[in-house]
Amino acid sequence: MHVVSIFPGWFQSLEALGLTGRALAERRVRLRTFDPRDYAEGVHRSVDDRPYGGGPGMVMRPEPLARAIEAASTGSDSPVAALTPQGRPLDQQAVEQLAARPRLILVCGRYEGIDERVHETLVDEEWSLGDFVLSGGELAAAALIDAVVRLQPGVLGHAESAAQDSFAQGLLDCPHYTRPEQWRGLDVPEVLRSGDHAAIARWRRRQALERTRDRRPDLIARLDREDRLDATDRAILAASDPD
Repeated sequence: MHVVSIFPGWFQSLEALGLTGRALAERRVRLRTFDPRDYAEGVHRSVDDRPYGGGPGMVMRPEPLARAIEAASTGSDSPVAALTPQGRPLDQQAVEQLAARPRLILVCGRYEGIDERVHETLVDEEWSLGDFVLSGGELAAAALIDAVVRLQPGVLGHAESAAQDSFAQGLLDCPHYTRPEQWRGLDVPEVLRSGDHAAIARWRRRQALERTRDRRPDLIARLDREDRLDATDRAILAASDPD
């Protein structure tokens, strides 16, 4: 993974914590940062300037950023992806597609954004975490990296974990429980203690369907449009419809 950022220190924490840190330590994934300041000229190595046409804030200058992107892209034909509020909303399907690439090349914008000419000539796609604005693309890039790394072979302790995540099958995940069997007057559902794996699978599917309908009806509508709900799914939703 190659990341273009004027704050490469943002990504040091990824190397120290959690699944991503372990994957990097074991070299299942490699992360390299490219700082546009290293490609800037002049005593101050400036990477930003005032916007043409006036207005508040600063804009990332094209030449240092372009050089950093070109260095990050050397030896690869992978698309260059910028993290920006104007991008396509990132979802699990997109993460799975990104995870299959031999290299990720991520560009983190700052200030009021980057010079549009860089977008036009060097950026192939844009991604967004949602309809809100961050102070820069680093946090969004870190989130994307974490989501992609956990899908790499050998990173998760159980191969089935990713397949059972929320959104992996278009649904939110079902509820989960662990010990103790009773906690503050609340019991673990009996079916999960039954040892009947078929019954447990049915319960989890029902819970995922109902939770998704209640919390994210847009996802149920999408599955319906794509004809990804079978007769049993539809019967479950109809029988438990609160309306």
